[in-house]
Amino acid sequence: MKTFALLAGRVVTVDPARATRDNPLGAIDDGGVLIDDGAIKLVAGRAEIVARAAGAPVLADEPHAVLTPGLCDAHTHAAFAGSRHSEYAARLRGASYEDIARAGGGILSTRAAVKATSVADLLRMLVQRLQRMASLGVTTVEVKSGYGLDGDNEQKQLDAIAQAAQRDDLPRVVATYLALHAIPREDAARRDAYVDAAIGRVATFSARGLMRYVDAYVDAQAFTVAEAERLGETARSAGLGIRLHVGQFADVGGAALAARLGAATADHLENVAPSDVEALARAGTRAVLLPVASFTLGQAPPPVTLLRSAGVPLVVASDANPGTAPTESLPLALALAVRLYGLHPEEALAGATREAAHSLGLGHRVGMMKEGFDADLALWDLPHEHAIVQPWGTPKTKLVMRQGRVLASTRAPSA
Repeated sequence: MKTFALLAGRVVTVDPARATRDNPLGAIDDGGVLIDDGAIKLVAGRAEIVARAAGAPVLADEPHAVLTPGLCDAHTHAAFAGSRHSEYAARLRGASYEDIARAGGGILSTRAAVKATSVADLLRMLVQRLQRMASLGVTTVEVKSGYGLDGDNEQKQLDAIAQAAQRDDLPRVVATYLALHAIPREDAARRDAYVDAAIGRVATFSARGLMRYVDAYVDAQAFTVAEAERLGETARSAGLGIRLHVGQFADVGGAALAARLGAATADHLENVAPSDVEALARAGTRAVLLPVASFTLGQAPPPVTLLRSAGVPLVVASDANPGTAPTESLPLALALAVRLYGLHPEEALAGATREAAHSLGLGHRVGMMKEGFDADLALWDLPHEHAIVQPWGTPKTKLVMRQGRVLASTRAPSA
């Protein structure tokens, strides 16, 4: 259908223009949206939507449901193969992240699985994950490479991601080349050459249109600030955005680097200096919070109060990966963000919609319900937006749309 309406008991716009102190997400009771040719034409109360619909069908009329923008998952490693369940069990017995890595597990374990998997099979697994994410209300997903660790296998991951991005029956995909994630054992003695080669691939992959962002894992047992800075400068020269894993296990200056490079995001931030938080705020860099990973690893949360008071915009993401965040559920991350990190429900929901969209360079078209924006929407079988951040452990969506096309549905259309 080219033109149709959706009606719900509560419509959560996440539009700052509609926000008030008592209604920070700009919610409308008993409202709806009018959609035309995949875009939002009107957001208003029920009576105005019905009047303006002028006979157009009402695809859903759910007085006990809540309608929100589609969720945006701004940090995932969803293009992977294999399972690391044995590592999870080892971690429960007391093994550390570093212990597992030294034993050949962790990122290197997933690298072996990716090497043994074809592009077609990587794509198949990625598509299945994206479909499950859609059932959880997600309409945009950032997907990183970073498990290939060499030219051919990074290309393999990025090719699978690119093919998924071409499909309009899946959530929108934003690709990131995670150039510096880990060093294969065979390259450990030639670290500088390995880093040079990884950075050198930026130009090749960018010329093929394979990514919008680059990323690096900056930490004590990972890559240095100097190495990541070279990558970031190369990315900027190529017109690409920058995202950085920083401060997950130690503060080695990654957040300061993110600010210096004008990175779109600094992700993790369990360990960060107060002065670097101020630098992130001045740079306009968003903090991507990954509570599933810190929960799985038994870590203390990032300094959310400090980030909030400094004015750093907060994003919540799933970190979907086979090791430290074995989940596909952004709603699970939201539940942990409010319970373990102390985010307000409104902050968490904005962080998985408007702020996540801005972090992906899509804040002008998704992440809010606003006239002219894409009709990326989620209709929840819940009475209020606060219910979304409860730990349901199961999909609670009735209908999920990307540009007005149904991605997932548990209901028969009423028209």
